[in-house]
Amino acid sequence: MKYLIFVFASLFFISCTKNIPTPSERKNLVLISSKEKGFEQVNIQTSYFFIFSLQKKHITCKNKSLHVYIEGDGLAWINRRTISSDPTPINSTILKIINEDENECKIYLARPCQYLNFGICEKKYWTSHRFSPEVLKSFDESLDILKNRYKNKDFTLIGHSGGGAIVALLSAKRDDIKRFITIAGNLDTQKWTTFHNISELKGSLNPADFTKSLEDIEQFHLIGNNDKIITKDIFLSYYSKFKNNDKISFSYVDESHNCCWEKPYKKLILSLE
Repeated sequence: MKYLIFVFASLFFISCTKNIPTPSERKNLVLISSKEKGFEQVNIQTSYFFIFSLQKKHITCKNKSLHVYIEGDGLAWINRRTISSDPTPINSTILKIINEDENECKIYLARPCQYLNFGICEKKYWTSHRFSPEVLKSFDESLDILKNRYKNKDFTLIGHSGGGAIVALLSAKRDDIKRFITIAGNLDTQKWTTFHNISELKGSLNPADFTKSLEDIEQFHLIGNNDKIITKDIFLSYYSKFKNNDKISFSYVDESHNCCWEKPYKKLILSLE
């Protein structure tokens, strides 16, 4: 039997629920550590979801590129048979690499129902519909709200794992994306589900279907040689669908899916300055 999203989709496969911090504990840990870095919680209201974000006060982004870091899939599953009741991440990779970015003009966006599990937080939105049109609309609206607030010229989007799919899909949709960067990004969801022999994400969009719209956008991808969840074959399947790949750069590094991306990312981001 295929399960909708197996251990590979969970990112954090945990077999014993008593060891999982509660959603409140997960959120408090993030707020404490983020406050030390000068971030504060800002909830963004969109048509479908409230999006949890971390933003800095008194930053000036006028006519600059706002760096937007988008979270991975989080705790989608408790085990192979049990969908998590709350997808808030336990140990966020994207919150680690954001600290390697010396640009002050940066913010963090969680995925729907992470840290703010209310409203239309049905479990499908962190399983089969994680990249659905309504999820993408919420991020699209979030970027509009941020642009109105910060008056930034454009965006640099950065996403880890499932967040990589989100930044690619947003880049295909908008005309104000300067570049996007993925770290262990899920860029071909059909290849991913086939590779792991799990059910298709039938309610979701697949970035690999939008390569024509992405050909003129600068993009950078970090792929882990030791990543068993998003293997290099998934990236190469996405890459193969481009007729023109002049704007695409990628690097293989000796990291796994959730560890340890700080140094490779810092090297990349410094090279783009």
